[in-house]
Amino acid sequence: MSPLLVFGVIAAYFALLLLISYLTSLKSDSQTFYTGNRESPWFLVAFGMVGAALSGVTFISVPGEVGNTQWAYLQFVMGNMVGYAVIGLILIPLFYKLNLISIYEYLKTRFGQKAYLSGATIFLISQTIGASFRLFLAATVLQLAFFDAFNIPFYASVLTTMVLIWLYTYKSGIKTIVWTDTLQTIFLLLAVVITIVVIGKHLDKSTSELLTVVGDSDLSSIFVWGGNSSQNFFKMFAGGIFITIAMNGLDQNVMQKNLTCRNQKDAQKNIFWFSITFFISNLLFLSLGVLLYHYAEVNGIELPKTTDELFPFLALNHFGTLAGVVFLLGITAAAFSSADSALTALTTSFCIDIVNLPERNNIDQDKTRRWIHIGFTFLVFLTIVAFNEVNDRSVVSAVFKAAGFTYGPLLGLFAFGLSNRFSVRDKWVPFICLLSPVLSFILDWNAASWFNGFQFGFEILLVNAAITYMGLLLVSKR
Repeated sequence: MSPLLVFGVIAAYFALLLLISYLTSLKSDSQTFYTGNRESPWFLVAFGMVGAALSGVTFISVPGEVGNTQWAYLQFVMGNMVGYAVIGLILIPLFYKLNLISIYEYLKTRFGQKAYLSGATIFLISQTIGASFRLFLAATVLQLAFFDAFNIPFYASVLTTMVLIWLYTYKSGIKTIVWTDTLQTIFLLLAVVITIVVIGKHLDKSTSELLTVVGDSDLSSIFVWGGNSSQNFFKMFAGGIFITIAMNGLDQNVMQKNLTCRNQKDAQKNIFWFSITFFISNLLFLSLGVLLYHYAEVNGIELPKTTDELFPFLALNHFGTLAGVVFLLGITAAAFSSADSALTALTTSFCIDIVNLPERNNIDQDKTRRWIHIGFTFLVFLTIVAFNEVNDRSVVSAVFKAAGFTYGPLLGLFAFGLSNRFSVRDKWVPFICLLSPVLSFILDWNAASWFNGFQFGFEILLVNAAITYMGLLLVSKR
């Protein structure tokens, strides 16, 4: 594709985001940035959350990963659905009852200041890592499609992307993101649907024939029952449940959007319809993965070195201009949707949880908040550049593996708080939150040799949370 065409697509998309930012920033204040003044329509939040949840990881890695693990990822998504039900029935009522801005304020109420700061700090680390991993994937595609043609180095293209995101989020924060995420979801799903249509046209197959191709393919195999496999159904399903609770229900990034709804009932409807749309979207991406491999086989196309490169390689080089343009719109939407909400959540959590900004009347709160927003923008930029230097694995695996170690203590903290009425010796909580990921990592590293070939998958998160829970039990006051 012409670099100028790519530039035009990205520029037009960004102009649209700036327009939305301008319209949503009218009469905005700090509460607008943090909560959207709790005026967001639930259906808008639900649809927009799909784009943020999918991100570049799903957009690129999931179709490519079909070649390695078939549809085993759907086992994980099934678990996701149960996790969303737990969020809607247990966590949302709790957070609305307490009228929270940052969900980690619950930990202060339940345990104490050190537990509160531990939870917020874990989130800040986890979100920085997760957002950076996701944006890295999208940034590499944009680098290939556009920036390389002008000999612009990777760090410069990432910095440009981060500056653009900061420009449309710095003023109205979550209120802007609720609307921009809706736009981004549209482009993400449109990119998949149009790509499938283009593949059907190139292969001269109708929709029903494409469905037959997907259904009959060996790549559409879902269930894995081997006990030692990291793709085992029970491991994937359980991992899906608890990763969803941790990475969505206990994540300020996601819950901040839920808390912009007008009331608890609307927030619960949002989670319910979001989960259904999310499941259908993943079916689309997995189906696309089967069709991409089928197309390459039929046309004798040599597959790229890594599975993450499959979709961008075919879209930009074999599917024609229309497919290339919608792919770029999709990956650009993925890049922005994952990073903008992450930056806003990081800023909100730091302002509320770490520096207690709303209570500090002696400083200019808006100015301070914007400087904090700039700081996290730069931090994510540095993390992406660092990840680019060391990455050697599928990003879809890297993201959730990292989440297993970083979100585990959060899951343990909230599980302990909700399951009993014991208080804890608050001073010991930070040490427990540090120790549990270390022990989990040691277990994961040595699992094969210690447990007769057994390999941990996504369920390492549950192990991490269990260690945290037991640690809290040891320092509890009964």
